[in-house]
Parts: sequence; structure tokens; C-alpha cells
Amino acid sequence: MSTRKKLQLGIYKVINPVVKLLIKAGLTPNMVTTIGLLLNIGVAIIFICGAEEGRRGDLSYVGWAGALILFAGLFDMLDGQVARLGNMSSQFGALYDSVLDRYSELVLFLGICYYLVSHHYFLSSLFAFIGLIGSMMVSYTRARAEGLGIECKDGLMQRPERVIIIGVSALACGIASKWMGGDYKISWPGSTFPVFETISIFTIPLTIMAFLANFTAIGRLRDAKKTLEARAASLAGPANATASTGPVSANQTTGSNQATGSTASSKHSSLPGTTLVLVLFMLSAITVLPGVAQSAARSGNPGGPVPTEKRAVDTFPIPPSNKNSLFYLQRTPNTNTVICELNIKDGVLDKEEPVHVLWIRYTEQKQRAELNWIQKHFAYGLKETYLGNGKYELRFVSYKKVPMYLMKSPVDNKMHVYVNINGRQSILSRVYIHIDPGGTFWSPNVKYLELKGTDVVSGQEQVERLKV
Repeated sequence: MSTRKKLQLGIYKVINPVVKLLIKAGLTPNMVTTIGLLLNIGVAIIFICGAEEGRRGDLSYVGWAGALILFAGLFDMLDGQVARLGNMSSQFGALYDSVLDRYSELVLFLGICYYLVSHHYFLSSLFAFIGLIGSMMVSYTRARAEGLGIECKDGLMQRPERVIIIGVSALACGIASKWMGGDYKISWPGSTFPVFETISIFTIPLTIMAFLANFTAIGRLRDAKKTLEARAASLAGPANATASTGPVSANQTTGSNQATGSTASSKHSSLPGTTLVLVLFMLSAITVLPGVAQSAARSGNPGGPVPTEKRAVDTFPIPPSNKNSLFYLQRTPNTNTVICELNIKDGVLDKEEPVHVLWIRYTEQKQRAELNWIQKHFAYGLKETYLGNGKYELRFVSYKKVPMYLMKSPVDNKMHVYVNINGRQSILSRVYIHIDPGGTFWSPNVKYLELKGTDVVSGQEQVERLKV
């Protein structure tokens, strides 16, 4: 665990009692976020009043603004904790928080720039504008990268760091001006150009933050570029091999498990060749016909069960189950199986990541193994959304058209994954992807995607194929 994460968890332990009081008082996460915005508007008003009413050496306004910046920054942490501890997380809440955070930061820099320009700190005001650009680009680069499926959270100058630097330096500037004077100045020898003055206690950290924020945005852009290049290289390599050797057999695919791919953190991990087929399949090849999913009843067998045929999946091993097992995923051309289990930590379901997705490597030593970064973020990983009342919506990161729901059954009081199979709510037990020989890497010959589960009403087994 990183030092930043440990510090964040320590802060949460301190503020959690306050969070619980806010929840009891009836405050929602969106209300807390709105309060944070209003406080930042108050910061801008203090800076503007300092520009209009205060003299150039009166830095008390800067000090009061710094104190309010730190207090407003506290609400950036409170809204997320209120959502988590109060089970009030929502997709709109996350969007609302992100949008109002940007407004808060823009309003804050508006006040700072207004103050510095009004009191003729032109060079410092220039760096404040650069800081505004960097702050916006740090957030935008992350949002744009995540829109491309790339996790992009690294860098020194994330929002908490920026708030702390601005708030602490402004508060320190206001306090220092009381005992060293607001007009204190050290000039360059033989000139009147100030090398240091009291306001520098605020503007020097602000300048450092401005450059580091832009370096963070550029660094995120560079890391995203490396990840995209690694992704393209991982896909291009097997594509060339497929074009030169023809259809890949199960044994050949097993041998290709030694291929490697780079992650965003430059950590190398193995990427099975079969994973590449599923990545492509789930990202671009499979297309469920518009409207409703196409079942076996619409593929030449109306009103009847899925036709009996000898399939590879009929010979695949059934993975062992345990108290946390949910469902598993198998696909041609080999028996390596993806299993999904409840992610229990210290006896409690992890609300941030309720489902643990991993391998059983049957083609090797039948060992359990974690998904690598590419597999988790582009193929087999799940996107979990908390819906409240202990219910989660699950979708595969690479194919979001089939919603699944993790929730507790009133029958056995256990957590199961529910999905609509043949128009009936069913407990999902297996996902199977059938890929026939003869396709290419860019257009694999995917025959169907099959869902298997148990009807919650009748208890009968349900199987539905989604036509490609």
C-alpha cells in the first residue's frame, strides 16, 4: 500500500465520526459536495474583498482565505465517505462530485488571480494562471484516459495535494505577515527588484505547484501513450502470427501463453494468447442484434431447448466451488477458466470491489492465478456499480450490453449473481464463448455467447445463446 493511501486511510479514521454525524443529520453526499462549492465561493469572495478593500501589504485576507481553503478541502473527503458509509453511492453522485470539484477549483483560482492582479503581483498572477491550467489538465487527462479504458491516477499534484499546498501556504502567509510585516522585502543587490517579500510565502509554493501540476498532466499523458502502445503491440504480435500460421490449435494457444504485455506502471506480466482472442471478441466482434438478445429459439429452434451437440465446453472441467463462488467463464480454444468469487476481506464484502476475478490455469498446474492488468481492464474484469440496499450492477469491462446483478437471495440468504436468461430471472452459473476455427485475429469466427443459470422461480436450468 502506498504512503499516500496509508495517509488517506488514517485521515478517514479521524473524520469517520464526523461523517456518521452528518449522515444522522440527514446530509446526502451531493449536499456535502454543494457545501464544499459554496465554501470555495466564499474563498473567492475573501480574495476579491482583499483586492478591493485591503492595501497591498495587508495579507490578513490571504490568511483567512487559506484557513477557509483547508476547511473547504475537508468536504472533498467528506462527500465520498458519506456516500460509502451511508450506502448512498450513485453514478450521478460521482459525476456531480467531479463537476463541482472543477467549479470549486476554477472559482478558487479566480479569487487568487483577481487578488494578485489587483495588487500588481503580475509575475505571481502569471504563475497562478499556469497553475489553473495545470490543475484543469491533471483532471482532464485522467478523465480522458479513463474514457479509453486506462487507469490514470499517478502524479504528485492531484487535487488533495493542490488544496493542501494552496491552503497551507496562504494561511502561513497571513500568519507571518503579523510578525514580519506585510511589506517585508529582500531586494536583489544593487537593484530594487524583490527577491523575496512576505507574499512570497504564498506565491512561491503556488508557483511550484503550477509547474508540478503541469508535469503531472504531461506525465499522465506519457504513461497513457505507453499503455496504448503496449496494448497495440500485444494485439499486433498475435495478429501477425495468426496471419502467417493459419488457425491456432488448442496446443499452439497454450504455448503462446508466454507472450508478455506491458501495463501502465511498466510492470510486465504474461498475457495468454487465448486472452487476446477474447479481448478482440468482446471489444469489437460480438454484436447482439438490436432490441432483445437472440436466443436459441430465434436461431432455428423456436420454442425448444438449446440443440444438443458435441461441444468443447462439454469436456471442460467444472471448477471447484467454495462458499464465495459466484460463476465462471470458459471459452474455446482451451480449458483455462475465469472464476468470479465474492471478495471478502476481514469477514466483510469489499464494497469498492465486491467481486474477485481470477484464473484457474488448467493447461499448466491447475493453479489459481490473478488476472494481469490488461486482462482485468480490457477483457475479463468487471465494472461494479453499487445500487443501494446491498445490490450491485455488474458488467464486463469489455462488453457492457449484458447487465448482471449481485444481491442477496431471500431464499438462502446468500449472495448470487442474477441475469435475465430467456426472459426469466436466473442465478448465473456459467458464461461460455464458442469460437470456431477459420476466422482471423481481427475477425474471429465467434459462433455464440452462452449464458447458463437456474430459474429462481421454477428451479429449472436455463440456457440462452446470444447470436453473433
